[in-house]
Amino acid sequence: MSHPALTQLRALRYFEAIPALDAEQLDWLLLEDSMTKRFEQQGKRVTVTLIREGFVGQQEVADELALLPQESRYWLREILLCADDEPWLAGRTVVPESTLSGPEIALQKLGKIPLGRYLFTSSTLTRDFIEIGCDAGLWGRRSRLRLSGKPLLLTELFLPASPLY
Repeated sequence: MSHPALTQLRALRYFEAIPALDAEQLDWLLLEDSMTKRFEQQGKRVTVTLIREGFVGQQEVADELALLPQESRYWLREILLCADDEPWLAGRTVVPESTLSGPEIALQKLGKIPLGRYLFTSSTLTRDFIEIGCDAGLWGRRSRLRLSGKPLLLTELFLPASPLY
């Protein structure tokens, strides 16, 4: 199963430099903290609609391979992050199998728990970069994050109902 928002997320084209956007849009796109927390600060109840979760081969994550270690399998999680049941964000997380050791094995068991609830409780979380992208008037971003030095790639597409617009 897939969702049109995830097709559009995969179509994002990334800028080499931060684009000229208004300060409020940049505040959303360059947020270093949890997007789940930011949505809750808007007074919303945040839930996850799980679209897809499981191991995939390299062909399923071909666009992300240049940003991650080459492995035979990756944990792929695709979701819609909803605020009061309205989709505000589509998310795609690609995790190399080698990242899923030690406490990070919990990434496979998130189910309907927002990724931010797990990531931003870890004292070992670091972010290598945030890249801003756009497709058909919708903005998104991707970040390579590290837990205990182990990488994962998170791509987010802000949907039309989100306060970014």
